[in-house]
Amino acid sequence: MIRKLILSTFFIIITVTAVFANQTNIETFPSTPYDRYIIYQILALFWTGIIGLIVIIGMKLKEIERIQKMGPAEKEEKDIPLLD
Repeated sequence: MIRKLILSTFFIIITVTAVFANQTNIETFPSTPYDRYIIYQILALFWTGIIGLIVIIGMKLKEIERIQKMGPAEKEEKDIPLLD
């Protein structure tokens, strides 16, 4: 039982290695420098936007915490002078 398991595992590893070794390379990025520049520029803008969103979410969470610390807004103060 264990011998069959070890042999089948070894066979699967060898087969998978052979399959991946025969794959042709597919270009991830274009070969021209101008297109690469555009892709890197878009990636930089994307990550700048993601970081900006994280900062904005952090600011909003701090504001929510500050408002919650103030307590409910429905409290009426008894000693407020009235303008009649």
